[in-house]
Amino acid sequence: MITIDKFNFSGKKVFVRVDFNVPLDANFNITDDTRIVAAMPTLKKIIADGGSPIIASHLGRPKGVEDKYSLKHILAHVSKLLGVDVQFANDCVGEEAGAKAAALQPGEALLLENLRFYAEEEGKPRGLKEDATDDEKAAAKKAVKESQKEFTKTLASYADVYVNDAFGTAHRAHASTALIADLFTAENKMFGYLLQKEVDSVERIMKAPTAPFTAIIGGAKVSSKIEVIENLLDKVDNLIIGGGMAFTFIKAQGGKIGNSLVEDDKLELALEIIAKAKKNNVNLVIASDAVCGDAFSADANVQTVEADQIPDGWMGLDIGPKGEKEFTDVILKSKTILWNGPAGVFEFDKFAHGSKVVTEAIAEATQKNGAFSLVGGGDSVACVNKFGMAEKVSYVSTGGGALLEFIEGKVLPGVKAIRGF
Repeated sequence: MITIDKFNFSGKKVFVRVDFNVPLDANFNITDDTRIVAAMPTLKKIIADGGSPIIASHLGRPKGVEDKYSLKHILAHVSKLLGVDVQFANDCVGEEAGAKAAALQPGEALLLENLRFYAEEEGKPRGLKEDATDDEKAAAKKAVKESQKEFTKTLASYADVYVNDAFGTAHRAHASTALIADLFTAENKMFGYLLQKEVDSVERIMKAPTAPFTAIIGGAKVSSKIEVIENLLDKVDNLIIGGGMAFTFIKAQGGKIGNSLVEDDKLELALEIIAKAKKNNVNLVIASDAVCGDAFSADANVQTVEADQIPDGWMGLDIGPKGEKEFTDVILKSKTILWNGPAGVFEFDKFAHGSKVVTEAIAEATQKNGAFSLVGGGDSVACVNKFGMAEKVSYVSTGGGALLEFIEGKVLPGVKAIRGF
């Protein structure tokens, strides 16, 4: 597989799939440009070589053409970051797009309109009636799959080279993330810098971690992380369970959790995970105390109690001081660290201290002890950003669902389309 470093883009038109699915406020101002900034090294490399990037992305989940999801809202910022006056095509597959792509000169760039304005990008039919029969659904799906082929061919026709730099959508077998790669030769398709870094970072921790390997898995529900946890249990030395999901484990072992979040239908599963961890000699760590609130609110009353003795009417919303020490002691001894999911409701300052301590411990293990740390998943990324630690961990992933599926051991279509596996 050819790498972007070794490719000379001089005189080439390059279809670059990026993930510019960034949050916008009511006035269409970008509130977090992390994903745009992350794609700049790839785009700047193409321009510096004398190539012409044709930039393609989705924004939001439109059901057709919707102005609020137009990429025109981010055009000025992309131009500013790239250092060139990026042109814009009001459609991604219309005459204008084809003409502007054909007219691009070396060093110029073009941003296409939102790919998901077309159902063909995702390959899913739209506009079906709620009472559509199975036959009607099958016919609609067949029709969109057929039109998707032409949509994909049109996108590919703009360029000589295909570069995928959108890890955030690599788990989707969409027209621009996977199908299009089949229309380019092996010598003319590759990962961008960002996607290559993402793949390298995840494979480093999953295939060749330096021991001790610690995974910190948080979030609200066990059910959303089952496959992640199960795939990690034969790889990690320590598994730290944080966030709301910890209370399902605590209740499963007979603890009193008050009004804390719990999945009663996953209690047996929690016990199975505990047993499997023991069988695999994995040190399973759950905080022994909890900071509780009498409401899920930023101004709730607060008390700290044993995590398995939470009074009725109270809910665990963060780990307590003992839990902070238990987590920190494990993290600081680790050489490989994966963090997905905060320790508590860090959005509320009263319940943010545990996540702050975890963030600081990961940064210290990385900076002082030489650990390799990968932080991924929206809430974890927001955590390291909130506490100013993004530059002090080894790698912050831009992928949410894609990262989880990769950690689960699944093959990502966007990755397979380029490297074959």
